[in-house]
Amino acid sequence: MPVRWRITLLFTSVVFVILGIVCTGIYYFSYRSRIDRISLRLANRAITTARLLSQSELFDRYMVERIDSLTTIALVRKTVQAYNFLNRKIYSYSELPEDTIPIATGLLDNTRINGRIYFTVGERDVVSYYYNHGDAKIVVVCAGLDVEGKKFLTQLKHILLLSFLAGIGITLVGGYVFSRRLLSPIRFITKEVKEISAYNLTRRIPSGSGRDEWQQMSATLNDLLNRLQESFELQRRFISNASHELSTPLTSISSQLEIALQRERNPEEYRRVLTSVLQDVRHMNKLTQTLLEFAKAAGNKGGLEINLIRIDEILMELPALLQRQNSLYELSLDFENLPENEDELLVFGNAELLITAIMNIVSNACKYSPDHHAHLRLEIHDSFFQVCIQDNGPGIPEQELNKIFLPFYRVNDHHGTKGFGLGLALAAQIIKLHKGSINVSSAEGQGTVFCLRLPSARKSGF
Repeated sequence: MPVRWRITLLFTSVVFVILGIVCTGIYYFSYRSRIDRISLRLANRAITTARLLSQSELFDRYMVERIDSLTTIALVRKTVQAYNFLNRKIYSYSELPEDTIPIATGLLDNTRINGRIYFTVGERDVVSYYYNHGDAKIVVVCAGLDVEGKKFLTQLKHILLLSFLAGIGITLVGGYVFSRRLLSPIRFITKEVKEISAYNLTRRIPSGSGRDEWQQMSATLNDLLNRLQESFELQRRFISNASHELSTPLTSISSQLEIALQRERNPEEYRRVLTSVLQDVRHMNKLTQTLLEFAKAAGNKGGLEINLIRIDEILMELPALLQRQNSLYELSLDFENLPENEDELLVFGNAELLITAIMNIVSNACKYSPDHHAHLRLEIHDSFFQVCIQDNGPGIPEQELNKIFLPFYRVNDHHGTKGFGLGLALAAQIIKLHKGSINVSSAEGQGTVFCLRLPSARKSGF
């Protein structure tokens, strides 16, 4: 069922219940008001008759009948019957001949106990009243047909029923129009989203100037489109750069082999060609391994093997690994205020990936420092660890700082240095998978500082 119909039916159901309660309440209280009014009128008529009958020395039965016939009361088919304490009928009056109300002895007894009883006989309202004054102990039963009162209730019932049906009809139409207008922004947003594809990701949904939920939805979708566009652009750039980086050594290998096969050569020349080809193969193998590591780090953290590891032990492995990578590289470690409790040094993570991330930053620091030396400082905080790597290299221009974590991006001044431009991008992805962050500060000619924040095991999001 469409949402607009669900909203309309829900809105109509609420109004249905409210109108039903209101109309039923009006009719019920009107009905009770008529009962109370007619009961009071009949009781007053019974009291008058009882008083007249109690004064038999002044009013005989014939005179009482004359008074009853002349008394104005807006009732039809009036009857008045009186009974003494022996339950004998002592008086009877009716507008129509032989028109009486059958009275049981139990009713007379109950009337003497309760004082007044209201009941109905057919369409007529009846009040049985006990008059006890002096020696007069009379039960008077008055009945009559309240034509005007019942006519009013019938008219009121018709009016309420018509009002109820009209209200429900207006609610249905109004609810449908209201729901259409309420959901029109969704139809507009749906239409706009359907027209957006990978070929026009620059298109955005107009969000307007309002501050309602539809504006928030449009803004959220636009943010999603911004992230998708950024991801597509990053993927396109990554594929383009990866293809270029892979095609360069393949082209070099193919060219060298074609030249070597053009004529017969001596063993030394073949050795020289094969040595050059081997270097290109090793270069391509290293690039392939780096791309695989980058793909692994860019995946879902749910696929990683996460364990409790000590951050200080991870960092202490770096100097030896750095020496094996390049004997000229040196790293000094500075651990500030290490806690005595080993549990305060634990992080949730993948040791291999964390070593790869920090190693990439450390090797970059050594590569670009004139003395090939880097300084690493570990800071312990309540909820996180901060690892800062500092070099004394040429620094990074301010306008380049927001681009250095892009895959295959290299600062213009450093294109002469060996590398693929994947180290920092790989490190950023790994730290992100570990719920951490990387901040960088640099000044040209004064070196660069990379600060990595990792949540401790007590505050980790894993």
